[in-house]
Amino acid sequence: MFKQLTAVLVVICFTGTSQAAMIATPTDRSQLLGVLERVEVQNQLQAHGVSIEQAKARIAALTDAEAAQLAAQIDSLPAGGDAVGALITAVLIVFLVLLLTDILGFTKIFPFTKPIK
Repeated sequence: MFKQLTAVLVVICFTGTSQAAMIATPTDRSQLLGVLERVEVQNQLQAHGVSIEQAKARIAALTDAEAAQLAAQIDSLPAGGDAVGALITAVLIVFLVLLLTDILGFTKIFPFTKPIK
């Protein structure tokens, strides 16, 4: 009896949480409107011929499910930056590996290093 009651409660809890993810809360729309306040976003919208007022009207016209889905997509996007940062990081890692191999005496790439052997 106790196991059945626990199983029913677990099923009800999981059902309630899965449905709650699809309902757009006011924070979904406010998050989308907050994104529109960024200067970079406004510049990109204007470059594509969309005014801020048009974008706000389109956000207001979204269904709850669409607003929740769009807010989730925005949350999953990588945070700022571009390929330059990744390239600098990769070059730095390669430099450090080559420097370490020079110091350990495995290679002789940099003339300013002396092997520890």
